[in-house]
Amino acid sequence: MSQVIRRIISTPKAPKAIGPYSQAVAVDKTLYVSGQLGLNPESMELPEDVATQTKQALQNIGSILESANSSFSKVVKTTILLADINDYATVNSVYGTFFSAPFPARAAYQVANLPKLAKVEIEAIAIIGDVKDQ
Repeated sequence: MSQVIRRIISTPKAPKAIGPYSQAVAVDKTLYVSGQLGLNPESMELPEDVATQTKQALQNIGSILESANSSFSKVVKTTILLADINDYATVNSVYGTFFSAPFPARAAYQVANLPKLAKVEIEAIAIIGDVKDQ
């Protein structure tokens, strides 16, 4: 019976967890990145506007992906949580600067509230290692 390999991924280039969770967990060649707020990893401060929060959240995801030997091109699914669905277009325009075709699958929801009163939180699932698209 073969064993599944599970690794906890952590990098100082992304904000430390603000609760009892890991930045990411790798299971074999799949990486599950916890929801990232737009927190600056050094100051743990949250910018005011949704565009800057989105950019920082995606930069945080990028740092976690890199530390796990993955990248944005290997992301297969994201989930975006919005404090206000009216920010969807703004978030989408920033998001589009981090991803290129073929784009990952995605869901976006408005939620009642986010930690630290953030405007956006983004989680991702990615592949570790080589990827071949059909």
